[in-house]
Amino acid sequence: MKNGFSVSTILSAAPEKIFRAWLSTDGHTAMTGSPAKVEPHVGGTFSAWDGYIFGTTLESKPYTRIVQAWRTTEFPEGSADSRVEILLEAVEGGTKITLVHSAIPEGQTDDYKQGWEDFYFKPMKAYFTK
Repeated sequence: MKNGFSVSTILSAAPEKIFRAWLSTDGHTAMTGSPAKVEPHVGGTFSAWDGYIFGTTLESKPYTRIVQAWRTTEFPEGSADSRVEILLEAVEGGTKITLVHSAIPEGQTDDYKQGWEDFYFKPMKAYFTK
């Protein structure tokens, strides 16, 4: 995928719990360990990691899919939002979360791919294992 990627992991929680946390100020803050603000509806805005990440929720299908227009303070001036699709699938022992991130500005793909692993999947595994 040009200027994009897909990453997946298994979390020890039901899809509903992960979905609700992702689209909640308190839940998003708790699962990442960093301040977030989330308006939990389509058209609602969000910010995470002290405003480094921000955007708008474009679509949501309860407990299975969230699509967001997503950007960081490092996007070049005038660049379009990227797109993040969060897919949740119940599997034995929890939920497979697959994150598809596309339309990333040139040269930033590898950093964001590592960022999802370090700043989302790693703390989410710890949070949902409690």
